[in-house]
Amino acid sequence: MPKNDIEVKPLTAFSERAAMLSFAAAALFLILLAALHVVKPEFDPSWRMISEYEIGRYGWVMQGAFLFLAVSDVALFVAVRSQIRTIGGRIGLALLLLSAIGVTIAAIFTTDPITANKDVITSHGNLHGLGFMLGAPSFPIAAVLISLSLGRVQTWSSARRSLLWVAHLTWITFLIMCALIFVLLPQNGGKFGPNVIIGWPNRLLVVANCAWLMLVSWRAIRLRG
Repeated sequence: MPKNDIEVKPLTAFSERAAMLSFAAAALFLILLAALHVVKPEFDPSWRMISEYEIGRYGWVMQGAFLFLAVSDVALFVAVRSQIRTIGGRIGLALLLLSAIGVTIAAIFTTDPITANKDVITSHGNLHGLGFMLGAPSFPIAAVLISLSLGRVQTWSSARRSLLWVAHLTWITFLIMCALIFVLLPQNGGKFGPNVIIGWPNRLLVVANCAWLMLVSWRAIRLRG
């Protein structure tokens, strides 16, 4: 069978509603995150992580935003599951659920400030870090594998290039953030601060993730229509 000639069943009305939910939840995450930059200006976005918006006043807004992001992941899983016919795509779906679990853990357990010393790190801060370790690296892999799989489906093949472009942005932004931590943190004595400029890469990462979720869900909605 030709590369882009895999046939799948048409999307159901239930899948369409799941795609709509995924799109809306990702958009709400971005809206709430943008609002937090206004109501909590004490966190410098150039070097403070978005998780720190969970701390203190209006912390529940960031927790809610993370839950919306987890809902978007799960809803997209439901929306496109019937369109996945490759082993890589199924692995991608599993990683998407793993990412949702990680984000949910990050929502439930409030992070510690990145400036906190190791001897004052709390158990809920450690659990939040576990959620990050589960969700952050698994999402880019899921995005690429799912995009590759969908690109081989007849009805999705025209969107293959755009899906892959945005999917690649997810791991590029993730690697940029990790590289900055690896390079700048030792130069700052192993402590986070204004010289360790990981805040904007952290924000670009979640924007790229949401952009991919919204692109795939929007394509699914259009296919159903």
